[in-house]
Amino acid sequence: QVQLVESGGGLAQPGGSLRLSCAASGFTFSDYAMGWFRQAPGKEREFVAGTNYGDGGTYYADSVKGRFTISRDNAKNRLYLQMHSLKPEDTAMYYCTKLRLAYWGTSSRPDDYNYWGQGTQVTVSS
Repeated sequence: QVQLVESGGGLAQPGGSLRLSCAASGFTFSDYAMGWFRQAPGKEREFVAGTNYGDGGTYYADSVKGRFTISRDNAKNRLYLQMHSLKPEDTAMYYCTKLRLAYWGTSSRPDDYNYWGQGTQVTVSS
């Protein structure tokens, strides 16, 4: 069965960095676009970054462009999110997610994804 397990969250100071990791299993990882979403208390889940299947392109929300980098290691079935220049408004639960359809490009719509990890908390505070 499909499993997505995030790790790497924690407390960071403003301007600091964190690297999130997602271990995927139960499906052919390289065949699917993957994404990172986040959800802060009282807010809707929002798209952060996505990567196409294979070694395809990457896409970012405007709020993180230039600060965050999404990457994937298909040999290790791993998805990553490198976060730099963190801001207090980046505080949220971060989720790794798998696109519903194989061989489709990434999407910013949560409904296009059918499996989600349990999330990892990122808190940015001094």
